Amino acid sequence: MRKIKLSRRGVLGGLTGLAVVSAVPLVATNAFADSATKKHKRDVPKPDIFSCDDWGARPANGTPVKVNNGTNKIIVHHTAFPNTTDHSKDYAFQNSRDIQDLHMDQNGWMDTGQHFTNSQGGFITEGRHGSLDALLDGGYQIEGAHCVGQNDQAIGIENDGTFLDSDQPSQEQWNSLINFCAFICQQYKLASSEIYGHMDFNSTQCPGNIHDRLPELRDAVQKVLDGSRHHHG
Repeated sequence: MRKIKLSRRGVLGGLTGLAVVSAVPLVATNAFADSATKKHKRDVPKPDIFSCDDWGARPANGTPVKVNNGTNKIIVHHTAFPNTTDHSKDYAFQNSRDIQDLHMDQNGWMDTGQHFTNSQGGFITEGRHGSLDALLDGGYQIEGAHCVGQNDQAIGIENDGTFLDSDQPSQEQWNSLINFCAFICQQYKLASSEIYGHMDFNSTQCPGNIHDRLPELRDAVQKVLDGSRHHHG
C-alpha cells in the first residue's frame, strides 16, 4: 500500500480517527461478559495522566455531558498525524493543543473529541474536559465525539501517529496503551475482551496496524489485570 503523507491540518480525510464517518452495521459482544465479573488479582496502578489544565487546554464551548448508562468498551484510534521521533512531554502537550484546535475550529465540536490521547512517547493526556474525573470515579463517563454510535458508552483513546504500511507504535506508546487500558478496565469493570478499534464500528482505516494487534493488546491487558505481567511505569 502506498503510504499517505498527511499534514497536521490535513487530517480530516478518511484516515483520521475522528473524522465524521458513516456507521456500518455491527453486533457488539456483551460488554459485561462473564470474564468481566472475575475479581482481578491485584489493583492496577493509576498511570500518570496529564489533565486539560496541565497541557493548557482551551475552555470547552459548552458543558461536557455526563452519561451513566454503562460504559461498556474501549475504542482505540490513531490520530493520522505525522509520525515523530520527538517523544518528549512538551511535544505531547503541543500535540494535544493541536488536536483540540482541529476539533473545535475545523470540525466545529465543543471540545476535543476523544477522552484521552496517548503520545508516541507514552504520555497520556486528558482529551475532552471532565474525562479524567469521570475515569477516577468509575461510575460515569463524559460523552465524547470519537466514534459514531458509541460516544455515550465507549472510552476513546487516540494514539498519536499514522500506523499504516510498516509503521507501528513506539515501544513506549505500546506499553503505555497496555497499562492505560488495564486501568480503564479496572475502573469501569470491563473485560479485556471489550477493547476494539474504530474500524469495528465505522467505515475508516483507523487505527491502522493497531487493529491487527488487538488480540495481542487484549492478552497483555488481561495479564496486567491478573498480575502476571509487570506494569511498565
